[in-house]
Amino acid sequence: MSSSHPRTDCVELAFKRPVILPETAEVALEDYARALTRSERVEAVAGSGSALNGVHLCRPGVPMNPDLLRDLEDFAFDLERRSEGSGGLGWS
Repeated sequence: MSSSHPRTDCVELAFKRPVILPETAEVALEDYARALTRSERVEAVAGSGSALNGVHLCRPGVPMNPDLLRDLEDFAFDLERRSEGSGGLGWS
């Protein structure tokens, strides 16, 4: 499974705008998306440079809906805000 080799039971959720996250925040985003959607696997979708355009979900266990995407986006945007200039997430 990957966004470059999707399966028929995969879903890709695109954010309204790309986010730029350090690697630790990207892992946190993937973990959050996995738990929120009960997906088998999750992969952040790379955009240009170090930007992320969304998440690729493999076998999500819940129906996809606008509220779920908004929750994921809000989490990603918050991670981006917390990590700007600090190189960290602000919770450790």
